[in-house]
This record gives sequence, structure tokens and C-alpha cells, in this order.
Amino acid sequence: MPRVTVTRRLRFNAAHRVHNPALSDEENAAIFGKCNNPNWHGHNYILDVSVEGDIDERTGYVLDLSALKQLVERQIVDKVDHRNFNLDVDFMRGVIPTSENIIIAFWRLLVDRVSPARLTRLVLWETENNYVEYTGG
Repeated sequence: MPRVTVTRRLRFNAAHRVHNPALSDEENAAIFGKCNNPNWHGHNYILDVSVEGDIDERTGYVLDLSALKQLVERQIVDKVDHRNFNLDVDFMRGVIPTSENIIIAFWRLLVDRVSPARLTRLVLWETENNYVEYTGG
């Protein structure tokens, strides 16, 4: 059977402050600009989750996208939606919550849970103009 990639899109809202406690306030402000606002700022995030696999002859699916949605909601969205990455999200403790670090944390939460498919790509849209993409490794 041919291998196919399927993608599920999910949305959530979250706040963060991009701040490195090892740097001075002046250095943080110079590096991170308005993203270093001490009173936080938020985004309407979009997360695309792509998995690859063989098409199941019985169902015609690589992976049931409803099941993938439930998995991502349980592992990620329920933990981050309307939360603050700096204060409320346990798997981000001690990590600067840039989109780059957030997407790697998301990967770790999903990579071993999408069987029989294989996680191939995550895309996290922070704004309509800015996104990060991660393919593992």
C-alpha cells in the first residue's frame, strides 16, 4: 500500500513572556522586544499535526483523524488553551516559551502516541505571518 500523510489542524489561545532569567532586564528587552512584556501577551495559535502511514485496508484510513484530534486535545490543547506557558504549563517549566521550544515540547508529547502511524511534522502558527515547523530529530 502507498504511504500517505494526513494532517489535523487544531486551535488554542495562550499567553507567554519570552524572557531569559539569566539575562538582565535590559538585555531581555533588547533581544525580545515587545515579546518580553512583563505583563505577558497572547496569541491565537494554530497547530497542524501530520502523521504518515499505510492506508488500513479495512478502514481506508492512515489514522482516524477524530482519534488524532482527541489525542492532541488531551495531550496538548487541554493543557495549554487559555493558559500562560510561563506559569501554567508543567511541561514548559524552566524553558523559554518561544515557538521553537513549544513545538519541540509538543513533539515529545505526541511522537510515541500516534501508532500505527508515524508523526512526521508539526507546524505551529503563532501569528498569520509567523510559524515554526518541526519534523523531529
